[in-house]
Amino acid sequence: MLNEYQNDSFAQSSCTNVNKKVRILFFHSHFISRKILTFTALKLAILFMPKKIQFIFNPSEIGAGTRGSSLGPAAILAAAREVNSPFFDNYPPIILSDWNQLLDTASPYRKAKRIDGMQKVFNCMEQELARQKNAAQFPFIISGDHASAGGTISGLKKVNLGKKLGVLWIDAHADLHTPYTTPSGNLHGMPLATALGIDNLECQKNEVDAATADYWNQLKSSAILPEDLVYISVRDTESEEDFLIDQLGIKNYSVAELRSMGMEKLLTELKHRFSNCDMVYISFDVDAMDPNETSLGTGTPVPNGLSVQEARLLLTEMIQLPNIAAFELVEVNPCLDDKKNKMAEVAFDLIKSMVEVLEKEN
Repeated sequence: MLNEYQNDSFAQSSCTNVNKKVRILFFHSHFISRKILTFTALKLAILFMPKKIQFIFNPSEIGAGTRGSSLGPAAILAAAREVNSPFFDNYPPIILSDWNQLLDTASPYRKAKRIDGMQKVFNCMEQELARQKNAAQFPFIISGDHASAGGTISGLKKVNLGKKLGVLWIDAHADLHTPYTTPSGNLHGMPLATALGIDNLECQKNEVDAATADYWNQLKSSAILPEDLVYISVRDTESEEDFLIDQLGIKNYSVAELRSMGMEKLLTELKHRFSNCDMVYISFDVDAMDPNETSLGTGTPVPNGLSVQEARLLLTEMIQLPNIAAFELVEVNPCLDDKKNKMAEVAFDLIKSMVEVLEKEN
């Protein structure tokens, strides 16, 4: 039996051993914690690093059914000059190549008009996004028609392999047609089908020739998952698109739902939905807005859209997401504008508001 002294010695010895183990454990834990904290800090630093904005003008309009959206970027530039703004002197745009000369001849691809040129538009956008990533710049894209957004999505995915991409699609239209379902053959109704990698053969009504099918398969990127796609303001769809929205469970916040729930709640839900994505791309078609408040200066205007103020609140908040990867504005068409250059003026005002927010972050 241990005496009192031996008990104390044993206790001291035991405590010393325990303390040594605790200190060793603390050291390792501290070392590991520091590594975790350092790694976390690095990730946060990357996420919140200043966004150097690079404007990209993409004048392609070969996917549209009406002419004039190729002039959209220039119309926005004119809107800035009209108010003597040096905005684009401060943010000089890169202007991409286009294949609009294909509009001068009839396309042999009746169910996907000028799809041969669209493949080149996609490749051009993908290459430019790779350059922007290497330069650590934030792509702020102003495009003609909406078809080339499929190339933006595939490009973002290709230069960020393994990363989960979320898409916020603010538009009057679902853009989910395929050559097998399209009523018009216009590719600006198909970009999200390319991004999702779908044919929608369940709703097939068109026979598609082998050459068109081959080009279509090349455009399909499967870059996003349906649960990572969110619509806002979609209100003009065909039954084939409605089938996919229902089957794939794609969320559409209608204008009525947005107003019922309020902007604050909507923004909270959107941020939660995209929190599990590594990066987010916002695609804004100006026909998402109500033409009674803007103008008819877009290819396919649809009544009862967002107000300009709703669009501004939505865009200036969502552009601040820490995982924002790119923004694109499309379908300004000055040739159709019934109020001179009103749509471009509204677009320029929205662009300025977003850039001001981004610059404040920096």
